[in-house]
Amino acid sequence: MRKARKYALDILYSADLTGSTVDEAMTTYATMSDHEIPAYSRKLAEGVAHYDYLIDGYLAPSLNENWTIERMPVVDRCLARMAVYEMLYADTPAAVAISEAVSLAQELSTDSSPAFLTGVLGKAATLIPRTEVETADQTG
Repeated sequence: MRKARKYALDILYSADLTGSTVDEAMTTYATMSDHEIPAYSRKLAEGVAHYDYLIDGYLAPSLNENWTIERMPVVDRCLARMAVYEMLYADTPAAVAISEAVSLAQELSTDSSPAFLTGVLGKAATLIPRTEVETADQTG
């Protein structure tokens, strides 16, 4: 799954940086690489693009008052959106989504990004409604 997340990040990063659509970025990525894009990578990239306004609704209130989503480094913004998408729509536990985003940030972003994403995504996770199943699992 980590490799699939990395491919999705590459696609989202490219789309964000060039101002292209995710579909255009996927086509370019597939043309330039020597392998197929995994299904989960497509799901993540397309899901983030489709639900970006809803995802940003969880991220914006999780940021410090001096920050906006647009001010975030592109890699961090893409990772944060992917993690929130996974928490909302892919049934990925918050701890896993946050851990995966932070791990990729450690590899690909700034030295301060892992701590920044941990804080932002931790706050965002508290805003995401829990399902009855998750609540029942935690109460025993």
